[in-house]
Amino acid sequence: MSKNFIGLDSGKTVELSDALNDLLSNYQIFYMNVRGYHWNIKGENFFELHAKFEELYDDLLLKIDEIAERVLTLGHRPAHAYSTYMERSEIPERKDVSDGREAVENIVESFGKLIGKQRNLLSLAGDAEDEGTVALMSDYISQQEKMVWMYRSYLGK
Repeated sequence: MSKNFIGLDSGKTVELSDALNDLLSNYQIFYMNVRGYHWNIKGENFFELHAKFEELYDDLLLKIDEIAERVLTLGHRPAHAYSTYMERSEIPERKDVSDGREAVENIVESFGKLIGKQRNLLSLAGDAEDEGTVALMSDYISQQEKMVWMYRSYLGK
C-alpha cells in the first residue's frame, strides 16, 4: 500500500476523490437551481423565500469550494466543467421555477440526494482513515438534516 503526501492510502484517495467529484457535481447543479429560485420566486412569500434562498445558495457556494479543495488536498483534480456536472449530477436541473412551494419541495428532494451521497462518503472516508473528509461530511450531514426538517415544516410535513 503506497501512501500519499498526507499519509493516506493512495488507492483509496482515488475512490474518495471520485466520490467527492460526484458530490461536487450535484452541489453545482443544486446551487444553480437555488440561484434560479432566488431570482424567479413570486407570490405571497416572496420576501421570506427570496432571503432564505440567498442564504442557502451562499452556503452551497462555500461547500462547493470546500469540496473542491478537499479533492486537491487528497492529491487529485476537482471537476470544473458544467458539462461534467450535468453528466454526473443526480440532482436534475430545474428551469424557470417561480412557485415557492415547488422550489422548497425541490430543495428537500435535493438535500435528500446530497445527504445520501455524504453518508456514503463518510463510510468511504472512515475506511480510508481520512479524518478530514469524515469531519467535513459529518458537519454537512448534521447541518442539512436540520435544514430538511425546517423546509419540510414550511411545507407542513
